[in-house]
Amino acid sequence: MVTFSGCYTALVTPMTPDRQVDYEGLRRLVEFQIREGVSGILAVGTTGESPTLDWNEHNKVIEKVHEHSGSKGLTIAGTGSNSTQETVEGTEHAAHIGVQCVLLVDPYYNGPSSLEIRREYVEPVASRFPEVQVIPYVIPGRTGTQLYPQDLAVLHQQYPNVSCVKEATGDLDNMRLTRKLCGNNFTILSGDDDKTFAMMTAPDIDAAGVISVASNIAPHAVQSLTQALRAHRTEEANRLYAALKPLFDMVTVKTQEQTPFGLVTCKARNPLAFKTLMNVLGMPAGPCRQPLGKMTRTGLEVVLANARKIYETNPAILQPIADFFAVDLSERLYNEQFWQGLTYA
Repeated sequence: MVTFSGCYTALVTPMTPDRQVDYEGLRRLVEFQIREGVSGILAVGTTGESPTLDWNEHNKVIEKVHEHSGSKGLTIAGTGSNSTQETVEGTEHAAHIGVQCVLLVDPYYNGPSSLEIRREYVEPVASRFPEVQVIPYVIPGRTGTQLYPQDLAVLHQQYPNVSCVKEATGDLDNMRLTRKLCGNNFTILSGDDDKTFAMMTAPDIDAAGVISVASNIAPHAVQSLTQALRAHRTEEANRLYAALKPLFDMVTVKTQEQTPFGLVTCKARNPLAFKTLMNVLGMPAGPCRQPLGKMTRTGLEVVLANARKIYETNPAILQPIADFFAVDLSERLYNEQFWQGLTYA
């Protein structure tokens, strides 16, 4: 079975201007991630816009990521959905092309209980594909349901290929219970960049790494953070966490926007902010698929301010982008021509 440790990038799915998958851009993003030393890549997670890719695209993106990664990085295939039949078919495709790991997000909207998630969703996949590592992805804020630690522990006890979880509850007590019930031979990966430090330093959680959104922009730095935390190099880890925090803070960008009927909260959710920044920086990204759209001008200013803070105080974090994609970061971060069309009027 796979041993998980370090940074796994939840890769964005780049699009052409007409919102078709940009497979050449995908190749370049994968090569950038591998060159920067990440442990692996998650293909078609939420960050990869799994809700709006049809299953043919879904399978092809996974296939291309696996092909471009080669033996240099682990491919994790996002094959979860709110239909067990779809998930089984997607997992079958991933297994057929040689992918060793799949990520199964809790079934969203139809809202099964934790018992049903275990028996009617994860078990059918884990039992049918014993050679594939099955990673439940627990994120109640997105799905409206949750696989609880008790049912996760039953799965771990019954299926050797369920030995890892992507934990995005934001609830440290839930994570502590997972560790207590699942034992020390179970891997917890952070599903929230801003929680990774706490999860990896808490001995009663002992996370092994992160499936990261921020590593789309800073793969080497996020990997270095996880390696420093695993090695208990506290001073280095504190420095890296502080340097990366502006990126961690923009996975979701909240602003107050004026309408003819008063102020409303506008929440730009992942991957919108990171795709916007990648476009600004000259990386393959393109638009999000509808119903995700654009940021507001106020939201863009938040993204730019956070990126500029990193560029001005820790330029080495963004330098790999300049080197790999042959862009001038000072031009792109301070010249308005590079973010034309990225916001609503």
